[in-house]
Amino acid sequence: MSKKYSFLIQAKHIFDGKEKSTYEGFLCLKDRQIVKMGKGKASQKIQEEAEEILEFDKELVMPGVTDTHTFFTGYAVFHLGVDVSEIKTNEEGEKALKAYEEEKHPKNVLFGHGWKPTQWKQKDGEQMLEEVFPDKPVILFAEDRGSCIMNEKAKEVYQFTSDSCYPESYYRIMKEYLNDREFIEKELKDYAAMLNSRGVTSVKEMGFDDFYGFTDYLKEIENSDDLHLRFFFMSQPVGAPMNLEYAKRMREKFKGDKIRFSGFNRMTDGTIADYKGELKKPYEKKDFVCSIDIPWNEIEQDVLEADKEGFRWSLHAQGDGAVAKIAKIYDKCKKVDGKLVNKQALTDMEFTSPEDLEKLGEIGANAELYFQIMSLDPGNVLKENIERTIGNERGKYYWNRRKMEDSGINLCGATDLPLLITSVPESIYYSCGGYMDGEEEPFQTENTLSAAEILKAWTLGGQKSLEMEDKLGTLEEGKIADIAIFDRDLTTENPKTVKDAKVILTILDGKIIYKL
Repeated sequence: MSKKYSFLIQAKHIFDGKEKSTYEGFLCLKDRQIVKMGKGKASQKIQEEAEEILEFDKELVMPGVTDTHTFFTGYAVFHLGVDVSEIKTNEEGEKALKAYEEEKHPKNVLFGHGWKPTQWKQKDGEQMLEEVFPDKPVILFAEDRGSCIMNEKAKEVYQFTSDSCYPESYYRIMKEYLNDREFIEKELKDYAAMLNSRGVTSVKEMGFDDFYGFTDYLKEIENSDDLHLRFFFMSQPVGAPMNLEYAKRMREKFKGDKIRFSGFNRMTDGTIADYKGELKKPYEKKDFVCSIDIPWNEIEQDVLEADKEGFRWSLHAQGDGAVAKIAKIYDKCKKVDGKLVNKQALTDMEFTSPEDLEKLGEIGANAELYFQIMSLDPGNVLKENIERTIGNERGKYYWNRRKMEDSGINLCGATDLPLLITSVPESIYYSCGGYMDGEEEPFQTENTLSAAEILKAWTLGGQKSLEMEDKLGTLEEGKIADIAIFDRDLTTENPKTVKDAKVILTILDGKIIYKL
């Protein structure tokens, strides 16, 4: 006779995404849902009705993690083709490329990954490619994800250079690898497994233009038990204008809980350190507010047109000037009782003005925040960049997540993966503790969040952005059983030591998909 529950989870530390602190309690799972919850220990009767009991003492039970800004297309690039990470000479490179070509027979382009510029000189490598492969495009991506080796044929066909080796430039190659079924099946499986090991059960995935046929594969695997990740995908217009008809087709094509179309994504300004972030007032010792031109009229037109059709946008903004302009654009979108009907979002938000955050909170906007962004550079470099570009007085509003939370903005965890790899413990270290690499003292703790607030951003906050909060994001009776279990209570762990925390179990749809 079958039992009433497939799993009984009993834990001393449950973070349900609603309460600010953890509590001792239990969850009963059946099929793919949480069917019963309670505080304290489960009764003997409930225990007897469970097929399997999972008991946790020091561990933390929480909702599955949602990363609201990832690029599978960018992750996959760095596993393309032949591994050249050990190549040191042109002779070795030629041998490896020819062997791969003979084995795999790539039709249109020859890819490689793992190139180390300090080990195999770019000039030497490109000279060899011209001599050996004059008529076939060859592109070898660096392991640091910032550059590549390529021949002239590749530049001619795909219209980017080794100096512009980033997705917005190399999007033309995506049709090549996104339609390589053998490659993409393995990559997506590995991608999901890597994220599952970090407690991630949902991602908002950024795709370029129409995803170059990749959505056909997504449809094939939509209901597969082997798909261990919820995949909410967006379209970022880079090679073609915003395509509302494509968006409408995708909205109709994907209506399940595993895969859905989630709107549009777009860059506006750039990094403040490079003077590309748009400010309200000029940079320190400069006479300009932004070194690049931004087509704000075009952006506003696209946002409003999409909003009329019920679609969301994620707009990247790093400077306070860009944030202010986006706040004004979103304020023109459809609202009910003063709140946005569609879940419009801003991404990055490094430097912000309090008045704009209050406006964004007032209208109910979402903030997709890179809580681990400080990990990309040493602390002294980050602080020097702030002082050099905007000065320490304005710098007090840098990474002002405290004001965002207090203003009522819905905060969401994000990484821009593969720029960063999702890590809730790292998020707490940097954005709760305020620590920077190489620095003993935390940075501007008045702008930081509590651990519970960061956990909420990685769970309920993300699902609110995806408009899935009725089914996911909290541990509640009737909701889908997406659960992450860490080896310690992250809400009370010292931020200095929290980076060592690990996921020990991840559950999706009531099934264990990762176990340490």
